[in-house]
Amino acid sequence: MKVLHIAAQNVVGQLELWQRIHASYGNECRYITYFPSAYGFRDDICLNLPFTPHTPLPMRLRHWLYRHTKSPKGNWTELDGSPPLWQPKTTLERAFFAFRDQLWRLWVEPAIEKYNLLDFDIYHLEGGLEFYRHGGFVRRLAEQGKIILATYHGRDFRNRGVISAIDKWVQLNLTSEYDLIPRHPNMHYLYLPYDVIAHQLKNELLDPITVCHATRSRYAKGSDIIIEACRELEATHGIRFNLIENRPHSEVMALKAQSDIYIDQVADVAPGYGMNSIEAMALGLACCTSMNEEYQRFMPDHPFVNINPENLKDKLIHLVENRQLMVEYGQAARKWAETYHALIPVGRQLYDYYRQLGLEV
Repeated sequence: MKVLHIAAQNVVGQLELWQRIHASYGNECRYITYFPSAYGFRDDICLNLPFTPHTPLPMRLRHWLYRHTKSPKGNWTELDGSPPLWQPKTTLERAFFAFRDQLWRLWVEPAIEKYNLLDFDIYHLEGGLEFYRHGGFVRRLAEQGKIILATYHGRDFRNRGVISAIDKWVQLNLTSEYDLIPRHPNMHYLYLPYDVIAHQLKNELLDPITVCHATRSRYAKGSDIIIEACRELEATHGIRFNLIENRPHSEVMALKAQSDIYIDQVADVAPGYGMNSIEAMALGLACCTSMNEEYQRFMPDHPFVNINPENLKDKLIHLVENRQLMVEYGQAARKWAETYHALIPVGRQLYDYYRQLGLEV
């Protein structure tokens, strides 16, 4: 069996992990991206398409628009609807995507022929996207009876919505964001994969106790609240605080490995936890995040120190002043990562979904 993942870029290294998972089942997997990974992860088939956010002109235009047309939330403007539907907001936006679809044909159609992209059996659309906004590629796949899945990572679904011309051909939607499940009639949960066993569990606490927080969006994480609390604890409790902001992935992992406590988010904009926390759990850090009531019902045995803007400082003090408790949270976090996020259990979960779609795998 042959599996193809289509994504804008290899953001957190998941695509290579899926490749390994499929290979463990004896299947071939390729992944194709619009542009190279900005975070140092390996590319497979990379189209280097024009008019994508990684090139200077589109980046400048997007930043200008955010400064002049968006609220302090930046581009976090959650859409209504179940599912929320992407619609061009202006005639200019509609014209842009129509133009880009035609332009991208010059790269996409030769790639389809060169890499035999119509000859795969299963297609995963990361972020619910294919090459064209008009959905022409998935329509061809559907006409050939191919299996098509979409995986939503949160911001793509909440802020952009599904593309109707693509969504109608998708047999199964997957997400690691629990709050998205009730917002689409065909959405199912899938744990994020991570190579947990590649990391050795830390066996002793640092001196001084070191707290870290990684962010690419201060609004989405509530980073300003986290930074303020940690700076105060530097003064009152002698901790060391590492703010990891927009750094290469190798530096992010090195700084996490030099920490005892990881703080994910307190804003509950993107509820729960994501890859940043999974990396910290694999290292055996005591992990803190905001787990709202819905998440706690869904994951009652989660290993997190449950925090919010009001109790963040007190919860951190309690950890710092109870070193054995810190160790226990770190061990529980590592166990959770091994149980739910390691390649074997995530692969088993995905292939169970394949069987539900009628595939013999």
